[in-house]
Amino acid sequence: MSWNGQAIWITGASSGIGAALAKALAAQGARMVLSGRNRTALEAVAQGCGQALVLPFEVTDYAALPALTEQAWDWAGGIDCLINNAGISQRSLAVDTAFTVYNQIVNVDLLAPIALTQAVLPRMAARGSGRIVMISSLAGKFGAPLRTAYSAAKFGLIGYADALRAEVAGLGLAVQVIAPGSVQSNVSRNALTADGAKRGASDSSIDNGIDTDEAAAEMLAALARGEREIIIARGIERELGEARRTPDAVFDQIAAMVAAGYAQKMAAEAGET
Repeated sequence: MSWNGQAIWITGASSGIGAALAKALAAQGARMVLSGRNRTALEAVAQGCGQALVLPFEVTDYAALPALTEQAWDWAGGIDCLINNAGISQRSLAVDTAFTVYNQIVNVDLLAPIALTQAVLPRMAARGSGRIVMISSLAGKFGAPLRTAYSAAKFGLIGYADALRAEVAGLGLAVQVIAPGSVQSNVSRNALTADGAKRGASDSSIDNGIDTDEAAAEMLAALARGEREIIIARGIERELGEARRTPDAVFDQIAAMVAAGYAQKMAAEAGET
């Protein structure tokens, strides 16, 4: 497939993986809608992206999403691909962690991408084409210590994506999940500690992780191949991710159930019209 001329909406586009994806996609001729909280940082990314709309917002401002979706859709003449990348990590033991930290991380990492997807989904379905990409994490494939809230949210994101994929396959829509391991970024510095404060320090595994531009190139190549679950990792992280990979046969079997009328049969059993 070609990204040339496609309209791509990326959240968390001001730095890290989001910024690298935006620049790589723009280099291939895509038109970019760039979202995040930091307008100045987004505008800096947009300078290297050709046709770009800077659309800053707080991802948990759910009430604003209908108007933002309309603005993005109208600017681009339709969104071909939504990449839900915005997120926040964690570095704290569960026994020490305030519940407010769980609330914040689940809101940002799980409910926010679901909310934006649900805002865009009816338009894509009505058009009969579109691609939804969820940036999860290897911590969404296996429980990662010091990341109980983060793992919970990222596991949930994969579950939502897998169910959605089966539902919309017959509508011409694709749903793909990316599970990165350690990629060079500010994810550790921005991670929340037990009381909700930013950690402010990086991890050696992140500092020695995959170069962000290299990771973005791998992601785009896998997306173009149509892979449904994409693992971007090296070494032991790769081994752990592959050990928890969902076989394509499982995706195919569940999609076949939907294609055979599973939803209609359930509605009939419930007496729904």
